[in-house]
Amino acid sequence: MPTLVTRKRNLKHNVAPPLIKRLGNAMLRALELPDAELSVLLTNDREIQTLNREHRQKDKPTDVLAFAMDETVADPAGILGDVVISLDTAERQARARRRPLIEEVRFLLAHGVLHLVGYDHAEPAEKREMVAMTRKLVRLAPLPQAPERRPKPRRKLPKGSKK
Repeated sequence: MPTLVTRKRNLKHNVAPPLIKRLGNAMLRALELPDAELSVLLTNDREIQTLNREHRQKDKPTDVLAFAMDETVADPAGILGDVVISLDTAERQARARRRPLIEEVRFLLAHGVLHLVGYDHAEPAEKREMVAMTRKLVRLAPLPQAPERRPKPRRKLPKGSKK
């Protein structure tokens, strides 16, 4: 499928690139862009701060950055662009929101993908539309269900023994 996920080495966070790829592909299908190419980089605060400084002149870490390949052309079969997610910042935000890290990463991925297809949140009306669309993408890219934890079967005691 068209999502490529790169994970920076030596990250302390355990986020599986195959799962991020599956989420990215689901989001592209939901946007009716199943053949578009998306690149996702999972990184740390130090690296995203460097990118934020170089591209946005903001010398601080951020949660997600999106770099559209070509902001003037919406080619459904072309290269959409890059989404960069800081797992350090995502972890802090997930803790503050009392949700698992993977849910925060999924939210940030949806936010970044929407920037790549032209959504913004500079104005209140734009923000409302982008928040609604982010929620929709998150719903359309479900996480796999964790297996149910079943209690261990009770061991039968031999006949004649007491508890």
